[in-house]
Amino acid sequence: MRVDLDMVVSGRRIITPHGVRAGHLLIRAGTIAGVEDSTAVVPPGVPVLEAGDDYVLPGLIDSHVHFRTPGLTHKEDWAHGSRAAAAGGVTTVIDMPNTLPPTLSEEAVYAKARLVAGQSLVDHRFHIGVDPQRPELLAGLDPTVATSAKIFMAGHHTAPTVLDDPGRLEHAFAAAARGGVRLVLHAEDGGLFALLDRWWGEPRNYLDYEPRRPRTAAIAAVARVVELVRRYGTKAHILHLSSAEEADLVCAAGAAGLPLTFEVTGHHLSFTRADARRLGARTRLSPAIRDQADQDRLWEAVRTGQAASVGSDHAPHTVREKTRSVRDSPPGLPGVQELAVAVWTGMRRRWPDEDPDVAAVRLARLLASAPAELFGLPGKGRLETGADADFVLLEPDVTWMLSAPQTWSKCGWSAYEGWTMTGRVRRTVRRGEVIWDAETGSFGRPEGRWLR
Repeated sequence: MRVDLDMVVSGRRIITPHGVRAGHLLIRAGTIAGVEDSTAVVPPGVPVLEAGDDYVLPGLIDSHVHFRTPGLTHKEDWAHGSRAAAAGGVTTVIDMPNTLPPTLSEEAVYAKARLVAGQSLVDHRFHIGVDPQRPELLAGLDPTVATSAKIFMAGHHTAPTVLDDPGRLEHAFAAAARGGVRLVLHAEDGGLFALLDRWWGEPRNYLDYEPRRPRTAAIAAVARVVELVRRYGTKAHILHLSSAEEADLVCAAGAAGLPLTFEVTGHHLSFTRADARRLGARTRLSPAIRDQADQDRLWEAVRTGQAASVGSDHAPHTVREKTRSVRDSPPGLPGVQELAVAVWTGMRRRWPDEDPDVAAVRLARLLASAPAELFGLPGKGRLETGADADFVLLEPDVTWMLSAPQTWSKCGWSAYEGWTMTGRVRRTVRRGEVIWDAETGSFGRPEGRWLR
């Protein structure tokens, strides 16, 4: 073992691309210099981080966050959002474009990057937004600026830039195919929502929300996406898929060879429509959180590998905004900090007899290696020689209860308050630097990089 190392991580449960193994993770100059057997002798003077029985996971990647910069920083900003990410074991995020102003051009991406510089604990990329008036810009998108583009097929309080014209939507798919851009989609039919709103009138309570934002609109939109992907060969990723029918459609499309994948959120895996009776607007999401049968189908997609990724859709609003009238309370909730532990808790409760190593490998795939591959993040998502030294120590068996003071998002609340969690992020390391230490409650330096 070489002596010019910055750190050695010693553990019995290191998640490598080849499975779980005991050994030493060698760190030098922010990268992984090697993975060696536990019998290897650490040179004198090299700091050793003892992981013990904690899982050593690759640094997690959340490819679906809204850190609200610019224009909406009263409810979240990069300083707070990246702290929440680090406390949740996330070392890389991809931020969404629905800010004020929206990030619809290469110039807007550069402007956002300048605002974020020196504020972020985590490395980051940006999904550019598709301009409804100029979808053809995707054909010439500079891949060093963005490699993925977000389309909202339906809008809401913080998503005013909607691409719902059929002709322009088709132009966007054609242009993205020519430019090699992956489309990430909020796939719902807003026209059907407007039709239902006119028929039903004002909502009376929070339980009215899901029937007014039903699965039929999501199914119709996903079916349209399937046809456009078939026609143009566009790479597309359905975000926050919410129902069993949508999952079946996308799985069938993938089995037919179409480049269409889907994401599941921690929120849709954790809550059902029935939770609105207790939590009201705290679980109001877009797409809506649906029934137990839908949640069961999404968990099956996680278990079998049908889901390509798991994201948080971290979309904070203030308590004041969430306690507006039933009609005006915006959808969206924080979740980047809670994501990995909520999914781990769900897996251990649903499949208590499963080997925890199998669950840990699954978690690493869905929240590290798979999004790294999907969005082309070299050096991320894997614990192997040459990769960035991004890793997380997860205590797998500890139980604890989440409370509001433990949350780091600027909004200051969580829909998971009062949950008894299984598993806790003990330490998060980005490129060899500790950016979260649960024992001291301290963070590292905000030196996250724009990944270009």
